[in-house]
Amino acid sequence: MSVLELTNVSKSFGEGTAAVHALARVTLSVEPGAMVAVMGPSGAGKSTLLTIAGGLEDPDEGEVLVGGESLSRMSRNDRARLRRRAIGYVFQDYNLLPGLTAAENVSLPLELDGVPARKARAAGMAALEQLGLAGRAGHYPDQLSGGERQRASIARAVVADRRLLLADEPSGALDSANGEAVMDLIRAACDRGVAALVVTHDAHLAERANRIVSIKDGHLVSQAGRTSVPRWDAPAEGNR
Repeated sequence: MSVLELTNVSKSFGEGTAAVHALARVTLSVEPGAMVAVMGPSGAGKSTLLTIAGGLEDPDEGEVLVGGESLSRMSRNDRARLRRRAIGYVFQDYNLLPGLTAAENVSLPLELDGVPARKARAAGMAALEQLGLAGRAGHYPDQLSGGERQRASIARAVVADRRLLLADEPSGALDSANGEAVMDLIRAACDRGVAALVVTHDAHLAERANRIVSIKDGHLVSQAGRTSVPRWDAPAEGNR
């Protein structure tokens, strides 16, 4: 069974002639242990694909299943519980809580699920150490650089026993060495059976994926193995 299944998913923003069709009848699945890289030009619909896959937005049409469960048939509370327990997110804007230290941000999902604080903090520290952030664990987000905040966000996404990892440009704010560490962490999560859907402009990161999906104007235009990596003229900040 696929961890993530999208079937004929469409999403538009705006109305009438001003409507923007972010996704158009997209069908995609991600199996346990697989990393699927999503590539495409600015405005292609990549970020919208991630937010709908994780239940942060509802599609206009189509169905999304996570672990065989339909998101549209869940109550708001059940969907929030599924996101907290089963889905790890890496956002372009990090989404770290400003009143918590890096270590507290990373361990928070575990503590919310009832893991004892000491055990949760130990797991969080281990994830931070993998990304070279152990020495910054006690710092607050506004005391961290952009790259450090990005790495803390990634550590938070992988620290719990999630089934699905959704990452939006996870190496975008990082130098090559830290980008490699991030790729290693995502790949290690997949090797444990996690399914990963990763939006990236980094061809090197895409080469680590099991499958590469190309998206343009809301349509999936191709799927390929590691040997075929689409290239685009320029990186994008937003994908709606």
